[in-house]
Amino acid sequence: MKHFSYQRLFELESGATLPGISIAYHTYGKLNEGKNNVVWVCHALTANSDPADWWKGLIGDACLIGPENYFIVCANILGSCYGTTGPLADNPATGHPYYQDFPTVTIRDMVKAHILLREHLGISSIRLAMGGSMGGYQVLEWCLMEPQAIRNIFLVGTSAAESAWGIAVHTAQRLAIEADSTWREKSANAGKKGLRAARAIGMLTYRNYGILVQKQTDPDHEKLDGYQAASYISHQGEKLMNRFNAYSYWLLTKSMDSHHIARGRGKSTEDVLSTIQQPALVMGINSDILCPVEEQRFLSKNLPNATLVEIDSAYGHDGFLVETEKISRYLGEWLSTMASH
Repeated sequence: MKHFSYQRLFELESGATLPGISIAYHTYGKLNEGKNNVVWVCHALTANSDPADWWKGLIGDACLIGPENYFIVCANILGSCYGTTGPLADNPATGHPYYQDFPTVTIRDMVKAHILLREHLGISSIRLAMGGSMGGYQVLEWCLMEPQAIRNIFLVGTSAAESAWGIAVHTAQRLAIEADSTWREKSANAGKKGLRAARAIGMLTYRNYGILVQKQTDPDHEKLDGYQAASYISHQGEKLMNRFNAYSYWLLTKSMDSHHIARGRGKSTEDVLSTIQQPALVMGINSDILCPVEEQRFLSKNLPNATLVEIDSAYGHDGFLVETEKISRYLGEWLSTMASH
C-alpha cells in the first residue's frame, strides 16, 4: 500500500474543509509508453485499496484485469478506515482523532480525491473505470466530473441514485450503531457491537431468501436453538466488527444515501445520464434485492452507449464479488469489442 499526501485545503461538497488529506492506494503493473492501459477500480462500502484481495478471480495475476496487460489503480475512499483520511485520522486542530467530528462526505468528494491521485500519478486517460455497488456510484460521478479522463466504464450492481429502499436499510443499520451504549465515545472501539448488528442487517440484503435457505437450513429439525443461519449471521457481523470501524461505517452509509447524479445539475436523472458518452457495460444480478436489476435497466436505457448484461446468480448483491468467472467472461467479450473499434 502506498500513500499520497495532499497538503492543501480540501473543500468538501458540504462546504466544510479538511486541512489536507492522505490517500491510501495500490497499483499493479506498469503504465505503458502510450499511457493508455490504465484500469481504475473503485471499491464499495467496506473494501480497501487492494482489489486483488477482495475481487479475486477478476483482478490480479492471470486474471482478466491483470498487471501483465494493465496499470491497475485503486484508492481507498475518503472517510474509510483503511488508510485514507477518515474519522480515525488525527485532526490537526486538536491533535486527536476526529471521531464524530469528521465532516460529512459525499461520493463527489471521494471522486475529487481520486482526481488528485490521478494527477499525482501522471495519468491523463483511464482506459476503463470499473466498480460494483458503491464503487459504481463513484464511476458515474467521475464520468460527470471529469468526462475527458474516462474512456470506458464497467458498472455492476449499481444505480444512478440511492433508492428509498437503500436509504431505509442504511438508516436501520445506523440505528443499530446508535443503540450501542459506547457510540460517540472518543475511541476507535466506539459502537463496535452496534456495527456487528448493522452488518447482520446488511447481510440480509447482500444475500437473499433463496441462498440462505439453500446454504443455512439446519438438517436437524428437532432443534430449539443454535440454528445454522443464526450462527452464520452472527459470524458475519463479528468479522466486520473486527476489521472495520463504526464511525467510518456510519459516515459512509450517509455518503451512499446522498448519492444522486442529478443533484445540483439542473436536469432530470435521465438527462444527466444522457450526457455520459463513454461506452458502458452495465451488469445486473437477477437475485439482487439491494440494488435490483431494474436499476441497471434504467441505467442502460438512459446511457447513450450502454450494453446491458443480466447474470444468473443465487448470491444476490454479493454476486458482484462471487461470480467473477461469469463477470470475467462478459467483461472480456465486451472489452474485445471495444478494442476492435
